[in-house]
Amino acid sequence: MADRETRPTTVWSRPERGARGPAPERSRPQITAAALALADEEGLAAVSMRALAQRLGTGPASLYRYVGSRDELLDLMADAVAGELDLSGATGGDWLDDLVGLALQSRDAHVRHPWLADLNDRRGEVLGPHAIDYLDHALGILAPAPGTAGEKLEAIGLLGGLAVLFARREAAATSTADPAAGDPSTGDPAARAAHLAAVAAEGRHPHLLAALTAAGAPPPADRDALFVRLLRRLLPAMLGQGEP
Repeated sequence: MADRETRPTTVWSRPERGARGPAPERSRPQITAAALALADEEGLAAVSMRALAQRLGTGPASLYRYVGSRDELLDLMADAVAGELDLSGATGGDWLDDLVGLALQSRDAHVRHPWLADLNDRRGEVLGPHAIDYLDHALGILAPAPGTAGEKLEAIGLLGGLAVLFARREAAATSTADPAAGDPSTGDPAARAAHLAAVAAEGRHPHLLAALTAAGAPPPADRDALFVRLLRRLLPAMLGQGEP
C-alpha cells in the first residue's frame, strides 16, 4: 500500500531524467516545444513519438528517456500552453475585469493552438504545474468576489468552456470563409442573420419572429465584444450577484 501511495502518477511526479545513463542531450521543455510546433503545423493526429523523433533528428527510443508515453507528451503539451498565459498581473482590483482579461488570454491560446480543445476533451482533467498556477491565480482574482468556493470553481470552469467555444467558432468561421455573399452556409454572420429573418417572416415561428422584431437589427459581428458581454453577464450571476 505504501508503495502504491508514493508511486508517481504524472509525468511531473518524477525527475526529468534518470540518474544513470549518458548526459542528457535534450530537455522536456525542448521536446515539448517541438511537439507543439508539430501539432500547430499538422494537427494533433500528426504528433507521435516517431514523428517527433524525426523532427528532432533522433530515434524514438531516446525520447522515452524523457517522456514515458505519448499520453505523457500530450500532458506536457497542454500544460505548456497554459504556461503561455500571463499571470503576472496583481490580483485584488476589479475581479470581474481581471477575470475577463484572463478569459480573453485563454481564448487566444486556444485560437493559436486549435488542437488543444480536442486534446483536453480526450485526456480529461490532468493538471500540470502551469495549469495549477492558472487555477490558483483565477481563485486569487475571485477572492474579493461573492460566492462560495464551489461556485468560484464552477465560474472558472465556465470561463474555460466559453473560451473553448469561442475559439472553435472563430476557427470554423476562418475555415469556411467564402467570398460568396449571401450564402448562410458560409462563415458570413450577416448572411446567416438574413436567412433566419427570412424564415421567421414566413409566420410559422411566431416566438422567433417576435424576438427578432423586438431585438431589431443585429449589431456588427464582433466576437470579442460578444465574448466579454456574455462573461460579464454570466459570471456575476453564477456568484450570486446581479449584472453590474
